[in-house]
Amino acid sequence: MANKYNIESSEFQALKTASKKMFHIITKQLNVNTAYVARRGDTAMTVLSSLNQEEEMVPEGFSLEYSGSYCRLVIQDDNEAISIVNGSKDELTRELEVTSEIGTKGFLGVTLADAKGNVFGTLCVLDKEEKEFSEEDIDYLKSMAEVLSYIIELDQTKYNMAYLSVPIIPITKGVSVLPIQGIIDENRAADITNTVLQYGSKHQMDYFIIDMSGLVILDDEFPHVIITLVKSLQLMGIETIITGISPEIAKHEVNNMQFKELSAKKVPDLESALEYIGFYLTEKGESITS
Repeated sequence: MANKYNIESSEFQALKTASKKMFHIITKQLNVNTAYVARRGDTAMTVLSSLNQEEEMVPEGFSLEYSGSYCRLVIQDDNEAISIVNGSKDELTRELEVTSEIGTKGFLGVTLADAKGNVFGTLCVLDKEEKEFSEEDIDYLKSMAEVLSYIIELDQTKYNMAYLSVPIIPITKGVSVLPIQGIIDENRAADITNTVLQYGSKHQMDYFIIDMSGLVILDDEFPHVIITLVKSLQLMGIETIITGISPEIAKHEVNNMQFKELSAKKVPDLESALEYIGFYLTEKGESITS
């Protein structure tokens, strides 16, 4: 199962803050001990935020293999909701290890999606007492999940906004660094290409160091814009040096002939790139010398 989100669970700060405030209302409205939001990962469900009124049943950070979780039942249900009166007796949950581990009886969970409809995880409540949830209860929890869907989008947008600019760092005359961060989609690819080529021409660049240590590979697809950018710079007479090729990138691009055959120097880090050009970093943060 592919993870559609490129930010770590710890970075969903808006979702955590908003959900915690909502949990107080939800647990009171549905008369339950616990409410929580779980994020679906590649193989497991992880609790991002939770509220346990009297007894701690689901702590934050709790992670459970997807196949053995209640959340799987919620996400796979046609109605995107599961209501269980007694988890220890219900045929869907009585054999699950988590039922006896947590002591779950009453349970209600709904699918939590982002504003585009992509499944993020679940919003759930549970209790150690039997609970019979009504259709109104289910609709209520779904409405709370809908509110949270926009918070998820906010977190994702805030994360992506940090990478919308094209930060070119001048090192010395004729030498600059382009740190590539995050995901490169079609729009951002066009921005990077236009900005870098115009900058290279305007400032009469000799070398561009492209640092890929912050690049995020999505769906195992290397961004072709980097290959295009290197070739375009070379046509302009600007030599390109590539740094920060991570083990993950190397593993995926080992058979990419276009990437392998690029006539660009590839070095481990910025210092190696500068040494290749003929510049050296002096100690104690002093300026670069040739």
